[in-house]
Amino acid sequence: MKYLLLASAAALMVASPALAGDFTEGWGGEASLSGSTTSGNTETTDIGLALHLSKEQGAWKHNFDTTYDLGKAGGLDNKNRFYLGYKLDRQINDRLYAYGNANYFTDDFGAYKQGSFIGAGLGYTVFEPDPMAWSLEAGAGYRSQKVRQVIVNPLNPALNTPSFKQNDFALRGASKLDYKFNDAVSLFNNSEIVWSKSDTYLWNDIGVTATLAGNLAARFSFRVDHHTDVPVGVKKTDTITRGSLVYTLK
Repeated sequence: MKYLLLASAAALMVASPALAGDFTEGWGGEASLSGSTTSGNTETTDIGLALHLSKEQGAWKHNFDTTYDLGKAGGLDNKNRFYLGYKLDRQINDRLYAYGNANYFTDDFGAYKQGSFIGAGLGYTVFEPDPMAWSLEAGAGYRSQKVRQVIVNPLNPALNTPSFKQNDFALRGASKLDYKFNDAVSLFNNSEIVWSKSDTYLWNDIGVTATLAGNLAARFSFRVDHHTDVPVGVKKTDTITRGSLVYTLK
């Protein structure tokens, strides 16, 4: 499924007239680094990396996102998650656009060990930028998730949950909100929900960004990830609080 995702995204790009010219030019976005460490009675380390890029070519817009989070507590890993996503938008009129998207993730400690989604839909720009930009999306696609193995009792296999894959038709909804308080301070609140017969997954990421100097900014954010259906012994909700340095790419 991972290779199908990547191949589909590549085919979508190649088929698009948006690739006229040099595809490597004209990108903008941001790169961020977050981290924390504690010592003493408890020793913990958390590191987060993120890259968000976008590029507009006429009526087309490319969006690329990747994140990686790693955490240790007491010398043992307790967080190891990687995400890769791509979305291609095609403007229909001033506010309406069509999109195709594909993503893939792995998570060593989440409810699902890995998953992927590929789909398409429509988006609508509710508010234009300055001071508020808000867009909504709705669509459908195909989702594959691998449930992690959960060992409740090593002596009684009947109580354990084996690893298996779930492949479903899925519906997707998303919201992207940005608000500028002034030229130096802004707020974002992004959400997504993916529904399928086997599980409904929703997440929300909210944060404040403040410019420090030039292209460098500081950001504080809070994210919630929630699955409605998980194996016995696995928590449905994960949260992550980040303090990050952000570098704007122009």
